[in-house]
Amino acid sequence: MQLAVNYTTAYHYAEDAQRIVQLLRVTPSSFTGQAVLDWRIDVDCDARLREGRDGYGNVTHMLYIDRPVRSLAVTIAGRVLTEDRHGIVQGLPHDLPPDIFTRVTPLTAAGPAIIELAGWTRKGKESTLSKLHRLAGRLHETMRFDTDATGIDTVAEQAFAAHHGVCQDFTHVFIATARHLGLPARYVSGHLFRRDGMLVQEAAHAWAEAWIEDLGWTAFDAVNGICTDDAYIRIACGLDYRDAAPVVGARSGGGAEDLAVEVKVSEAAPQAQAQSQN
Repeated sequence: MQLAVNYTTAYHYAEDAQRIVQLLRVTPSSFTGQAVLDWRIDVDCDARLREGRDGYGNVTHMLYIDRPVRSLAVTIAGRVLTEDRHGIVQGLPHDLPPDIFTRVTPLTAAGPAIIELAGWTRKGKESTLSKLHRLAGRLHETMRFDTDATGIDTVAEQAFAAHHGVCQDFTHVFIATARHLGLPARYVSGHLFRRDGMLVQEAAHAWAEAWIEDLGWTAFDAVNGICTDDAYIRIACGLDYRDAAPVVGARSGGGAEDLAVEVKVSEAAPQAQAQSQN
């Protein structure tokens, strides 16, 4: 499937911001099942962008604004060709040994509720793959998606005990459970094409990847209770949200800030597909 992304983050400041520095993790890489056709970052004011790559292999851009501004809009637009590989992730251009992703972080520490969930997941003689499918399914069924219930500092144990949260929380709970079982697991940020017709979304998406012997990295979206398919665009990964957040930044001045995010993920029109092949 050919997917088109248009993702805008707009800031408005009560006073002039004198200097802004941001780390952007918004650019995907090509690998088996995902081919980046074109991708660009546009900034609506005078700014410098410096491309790099972090320790997890994610494409990064440092954004620098060195003059006073009262507003800032960063727009990401691009097209990606995706293939349904039933969640199996192979051919990443840069990666780390799986054992790196057994490390527990404050956001993914297992408390009593997650330890009990891990015990439930461990039961039975199913394969590791089947157990992780069952785990994703249980989170999908028992946790309620609620954008007002948690924040970026909410830890996995809190979210699961309360049985609600956003994609970040579902993912942290899945990762915490998998790591408690001794399985490498990591956080992935990206985009999701909504087949229900909802093209405009308020944020990017997130899911988990777990290392399964004989399969390798396999991606699970606990919000929807499935493995990822051709509706997903993988952008960045890390131990938890903080390593893969799309935007991290700092500024001097500016006072109060209003932030608006709009993400549009759509299927490219057949005519656009035909033109891209000529």
